[in-house]
Amino acid sequence: MIAVRTQVKDILKESGLAVDNISNDFMSKLDEKVKQLVLEAAKRAKENGRKTVMGKDL
Repeated sequence: MIAVRTQVKDILKESGLAVDNISNDFMSKLDEKVKQLVLEAAKRAKENGRKTVMGKDL
């Protein structure tokens, strides 16, 4: 698991949106999205001749 459930719950709590619960399928989908973002950023870094992924790659 890439994303940490307790940290996601903290984000929801701090948002003030009164959304308190997270389903298991949400966490698995979130992990898929995070993995996709990391891979896309790595591809961009490589295309720019870098071996370091940077914030600007997102």
